[in-house]
Amino acid sequence: MMGSHVTGWGTCLPEGVLDNETLAVKVGVTPEWIVERTGISERRIVSDKETVSSLAAKASLDALSVAGLEPADIDTVIVATFTADYAIPAAAPLVASAIGATGAAAYDLNAGCAGFLYALTQADALVTSGSARRVLVVGSDVVSRYVDYTDARSCILFGDGAGAVVLEACEGPSRLGPFRLGSDGRDPELLWVRPETDLIEMQGREVYRRAVDAMTKSVREVLASSGLTVDDIDLLVAHQANARILAAVGARLGIDDAKVVTNIARVGNTSAASIPLALAEAERDGRIAQGDVVMLAAFGAGFAWGAGVVRWGAPVTESVARSGAGEVHV
Repeated sequence: MMGSHVTGWGTCLPEGVLDNETLAVKVGVTPEWIVERTGISERRIVSDKETVSSLAAKASLDALSVAGLEPADIDTVIVATFTADYAIPAAAPLVASAIGATGAAAYDLNAGCAGFLYALTQADALVTSGSARRVLVVGSDVVSRYVDYTDARSCILFGDGAGAVVLEACEGPSRLGPFRLGSDGRDPELLWVRPETDLIEMQGREVYRRAVDAMTKSVREVLASSGLTVDDIDLLVAHQANARILAAVGARLGIDDAKVVTNIARVGNTSAASIPLALAEAERDGRIAQGDVVMLAAFGAGFAWGAGVVRWGAPVTESVARSGAGEVHV
């Protein structure tokens, strides 16, 4: 039996900071008003020279370093984003080329803020099916270029960034899963980039309600299918959409606040980057230990949502030998 496990993680945040004091003046509110509604104090914003692919490449190299791998060891690159540098080509081939993963399979995935979770699910399937041995999964978004800075309800939320993880094959059952994914595309205008303006528009109250409902339901479905209980969850790493959404999901599930990872105050809502950024930060802060059950949950435009389990660290059996990148079968 072939499984997969996470062996590396990395992040990249732009140096530019947009704090509440500066943003509040721009949109005619107070810094306190922003914090009360979002839990956000500042967010990172790219410079003119930074792009989705450049942020993703830096996060990827960081993750490869943690995993102890060279770029040539990677056989598949998946980039979750809705803000790619170009309509075509996709960001993933640019990232693969930039880091030196020449010849790797590479493609983008767009599920909005749920993109990283969807990409992680696909990466696990590639590895467990034998189609790949080492997959680089990246969430990278430059949301600031689609923000309407005259709309105080939405512009206060978003920031830019990238996060990445490396999945490798291992002997025995996968350390990832089960996953539960879902979607509902009947009301796209509730959260979308309006075609006429190329700017984000959202109906905040309805998005809040649906996000809390969908993530809570998905987590419960994963628990039921895995035989786990809420008490078995060591850490909840959910999409960092809004501090109130995170608190509401944790409360509905009955998860202690100390088990809910929250970094939105410093980075804002970074869309597909939010889960890998929060995951890497939690690991670096010593909040995740070998064998911990980490529950992921996400909700994004579409609507698309889901949840899934990551059992942290290598399995008891030894990891599959690192003797070449392996082939991708298509």
